[in-house]
Amino acid sequence: MPYVLVALSVVLLATCARADDAIPQAQAGSVYPLMRATADRSELALSFLQPKFHDLDAWKRQGRKKVRELLHYDPPHCAPNAEVVERVDCGEYLHEKVYFNTTPDIRVPAYLLLPKGEPKRRPAIVALHDHGGFYNWGKEKVIATENEHPALTEFKRTAYAGRSWGSELAKRGYVVISIDMFYWGERRMLLPDDPPSWRDRGTMTAEDVAAFHRRSGEKTWLVGTGLFEAGITWSGVMFTDDIRTVDYLLTRPEVDPERIGCCGLSVGGFRSAHLAGLDPRIKAAVVVGWMSTYGDMLQNHLTSIGPMKIIPGLYQYMDLPDVVSMNCPGGLMVINGTQDALFPMDGVNASFDKVAKVYAKAGVPERFEGVLYDGPHEFNLQMQEKAFAWLDRWLKNP
Repeated sequence: MPYVLVALSVVLLATCARADDAIPQAQAGSVYPLMRATADRSELALSFLQPKFHDLDAWKRQGRKKVRELLHYDPPHCAPNAEVVERVDCGEYLHEKVYFNTTPDIRVPAYLLLPKGEPKRRPAIVALHDHGGFYNWGKEKVIATENEHPALTEFKRTAYAGRSWGSELAKRGYVVISIDMFYWGERRMLLPDDPPSWRDRGTMTAEDVAAFHRRSGEKTWLVGTGLFEAGITWSGVMFTDDIRTVDYLLTRPEVDPERIGCCGLSVGGFRSAHLAGLDPRIKAAVVVGWMSTYGDMLQNHLTSIGPMKIIPGLYQYMDLPDVVSMNCPGGLMVINGTQDALFPMDGVNASFDKVAKVYAKAGVPERFEGVLYDGPHEFNLQMQEKAFAWLDRWLKNP
């Protein structure tokens, strides 16, 4: 699926009459055949399943290099210059609020959870928050905080069965870090004439929250277009922040550098897939609610692709299951709901099959597991327990 074409089609869908109302067989209506024909010509030349690839490490080096090129974003490395601005004793763990640099231009807010007990290096998890059309909070979606806003509590109830799953992992002995993704939480977009309550999130009414999320959703293509015009991609900013979060983790004496994993739902799952594929330091990953072959999404699932998920030209070389498979031989679990309307089930099943074949070709079939639940787009308690057991298997008892 050529991402540039997909991006153009989604813009058309957002600004014109709904094509799928007039031509129900495809969201993109009469422009769909061009996208289909172009995608079908791709040989996915950098898939490990191509006969020319036998050396797993050599393939990963080539694949990672190509994906990083397509992200059009390679900011200079810099010291994190981390500052801990708050430390709270939460009983079983310590909760730090930290700011650190991922690039010379970007300083991210993060929560870092440190289990109590015997001083030693522990396994660590990068907890990646979702999109959810819920922009006011980011890291707080997966980390417990005091005086939680009722709107955030309700969001967690629907997306995570009411659990702050990052905090749960800290109780289980993991160092956990979660940052605000670009455009979310403390990095949300504020405009000069926004009302005061939009700046002080604690005073927002339910109506304020809904209005802010509505405005933020409407502006995503404006922001995405601005990043494209500046010569970079939203996905590049997002993935680089996540990779350099691992850089920061490695500066902490509490972290075992050989036992780092990642996990996330929805766009958090998309981030988890790419962090696992692009960063060889990730030894185990769980991707929840974001997996499909892109070719299967062309006809009726384009609206699942937004500006932050575009890697221009990727489908000429690799598919999403190829990218996440670069985590091999790391432990990889992918979880999807059979009622998740964001993805075609044919695409989900095909992606599971492709990742399984990569791991089998690499000689480690037991290190991948694809899991389907009869449910919607969520990370419920049963899914969480399955994910935690998987992380334990590869990070606590490697």
